[in-house]
Amino acid sequence: MNSLDLTKEFPRSPRETVGGYVVAGRVLDKCRAVVAGTNGEYHFDCPLDQVFFDFTGIASSAFKDFVATGADDEAVATWIKENAKEQTIEEIVQWNNDLRYKRISEMPIELQVFIEGYIPECLPVGSIVYYWFDIYDIEEGRIK
Repeated sequence: MNSLDLTKEFPRSPRETVGGYVVAGRVLDKCRAVVAGTNGEYHFDCPLDQVFFDFTGIASSAFKDFVATGADDEAVATWIKENAKEQTIEEIVQWNNDLRYKRISEMPIELQVFIEGYIPECLPVGSIVYYWFDIYDIEEGRIK
């Protein structure tokens, strides 16, 4: 299995796609790490992962069972496409772009309150967050 040790490295950015879906690569990295016991502080089936599972209609347990077979990224991408609820390419692209460019102010108020405290606590002082995914990419050193 191509499992990352998430105690030593970061999962993929939520912007990266697998099977044509943003978030899926990150979900996959965390799932593999959970299966291997190397997830550290990362959680599989967290609220971000649920955004992916809700949109695709895939059960997190079924995803985990398939990933546990040792499937590589290409096999997982194929499995996602075969098991996701039927959607047009336009719906998927719109969903991807909505998430890629989601501003904090567009999120439910409970998440806005959480993020309002999370940013100063967990990101470097002076970090500028334009979009939701920036939080992950700043915290994990992909952008400054």
